[in-house]
Amino acid sequence: MSEEQINQPHDSGYKFLLSSKKAFLQLIRSFIKTGWAKQIEEANLVKVDKSFILQDFQNKEADLIYRARLKDKEVIFYVLMEMQSTVDFLIPYRLLLYMNEVWRDTVKNVPWQEARRKDFRLPVIVPIVLYNGRAKWTVPLNFKETLEQYELFEEHVLDFRYILVNVHAYRQEELLELSNLIGSVFFLDRGKDLEENLYNLKQLSSRIEQLDPEEFELFFAWAKNILMRGCTPDKEKEITGILDKARPGEVKEVITNLEKNLKKAFEDAEKHGIEKGMEKIARQMLDHGEDIEKIIKYTGLSREQLDKLK
Repeated sequence: MSEEQINQPHDSGYKFLLSSKKAFLQLIRSFIKTGWAKQIEEANLVKVDKSFILQDFQNKEADLIYRARLKDKEVIFYVLMEMQSTVDFLIPYRLLLYMNEVWRDTVKNVPWQEARRKDFRLPVIVPIVLYNGRAKWTVPLNFKETLEQYELFEEHVLDFRYILVNVHAYRQEELLELSNLIGSVFFLDRGKDLEENLYNLKQLSSRIEQLDPEEFELFFAWAKNILMRGCTPDKEKEITGILDKARPGEVKEVITNLEKNLKKAFEDAEKHGIEKGMEKIARQMLDHGEDIEKIIKYTGLSREQLDKLK
């Protein structure tokens, strides 16, 4: 099974987005308020082209690994993208397994003599969970809190604390004030349905137009995942066609085209739904032996349509 088959489309959308060093750096600087976050430079950030898929969690979320240098010291950022609406209480355990795999891979790829030296050190791993579900996140942030009676052995139990980036934990005003790619992505991801997504897209229009060409392309490539939720294949194709033509300075035109296109889709769906409802009523009337002219009068269906229902 390939990684693409394992990851859900939305997970792939975030993984695609954060595979851009610029977007990942924005995530770190915008939502992780620590001193070291400000020290990371894009030039010293390297995406590791490796994904650790554990046998027990093959159908779980996408992961992403970056390696950075801070003051000549190497740091590894391990990002686990948790894209479910339900909260997974095995996250700390899974992070531990992933981190162990990273360290195991590190040791495996250095000469054995070097690994046994007194001054050999494993790289620091900063585990990050990106969560965009609507359910409240109630998983402990500290690994030790998942252990039975850890309080009795406080200083002797294994522990680490992961960083939680919760899309729905930020106020809309906070995200808008960021005026950057990652803030715009989070803002759009908060929408509950297509109508709200379009409204949010309108609010973002001026900020989207200020994005540089790379960010602009990333935003609309990722936005397809949001705007096509629940759409039919035909409608997905139409939305893709509109978004693929998006250009800086034409954001308002893109939104207008989306609104027109989707309004027609809603009207067609509503009309189809009403027609199906009338067909159901007509069938019931036919079953009860009602007069054809009476059925036509009350349902608005034609004689040809009724003939097909018989």
